[in-house]
Amino acid sequence: MFEQILICTDFSDGLHRLSQFTSSLKLAGIKQIVFLHVVPLWEKGIIPQVDSEKIEQAQTQLAKAIEQSPTDVEVKIEVQSGKPVETILKVAQVYKSRLIILGSPTRSTLTEKLVGSTMAELSRQTKIPLLVVRPQLLCAYTSEELTLRCQHLFRSLLIPYNDGQVSHYLLQQVKELAQKQSNSYLQQCQICWVVENTTSKERLRKIPPQEVHETLSQIKAELEELNLQVETEVREGNSVTQVLETAVMADISAIAVSSGTIGKLQEWLVSSFAAEVLRQSWYPVLFFPFSD
Repeated sequence: MFEQILICTDFSDGLHRLSQFTSSLKLAGIKQIVFLHVVPLWEKGIIPQVDSEKIEQAQTQLAKAIEQSPTDVEVKIEVQSGKPVETILKVAQVYKSRLIILGSPTRSTLTEKLVGSTMAELSRQTKIPLLVVRPQLLCAYTSEELTLRCQHLFRSLLIPYNDGQVSHYLLQQVKELAQKQSNSYLQQCQICWVVENTTSKERLRKIPPQEVHETLSQIKAELEELNLQVETEVREGNSVTQVLETAVMADISAIAVSSGTIGKLQEWLVSSFAAEVLRQSWYPVLFFPFSD
């Protein structure tokens, strides 16, 4: 799975709590954990300067990560000053991180389009998968609950599928994770195909129900060959709504999605499925940046 991870925290997202659960993250197959906090430059003067005081405070706050970490897990702390996206990409490259974990503040679509987001910028500039977690989720967990959550970080994935190019790519990424894992960290997949409500003209272009079920049966067989437990489901309605409803009832660790348009011009016109899942989901979202 993801043996080297980069956890980016601004201390308002709750992700710094994970510094107390490095032993549990080890049980999810993680061998290297880097905690990163980016301190904005101090700009009260004429020339922007490094805010040494805030850097020292952040280093002290994250020091517990090293104190409590098991000896067979490499834990590093990086507190740097600069622009968040540039710094995250630089640190990820230095440590060869395979997954970037970051929080997802609640924003309106308009606000996100006007001011952007760290996640949107990262998705345009890296191919490293992103695990996006709601701050409210982390803050609400007790220590016992968070211990279990960290141990089973990737155990069960909900995979939306519609036989399009992006969903083919997403499925391939999940297959590669299953093939490369050294233990059964990823155990289950729930494949959800939502048939959108359409107009009469669009119905002519819809995939016949029999073909949908045949395709899902083939996908199930392919994933089961990789020693995964697989459930499939066909729903009808709005894709985002139906997938989130499936997540409520399914026993999942995260929703896996992919997109190549988040943060780009296309998002100004029509918000992508993945973007809406990221905005609306209270479940962790495992995002794979996509490009043709």
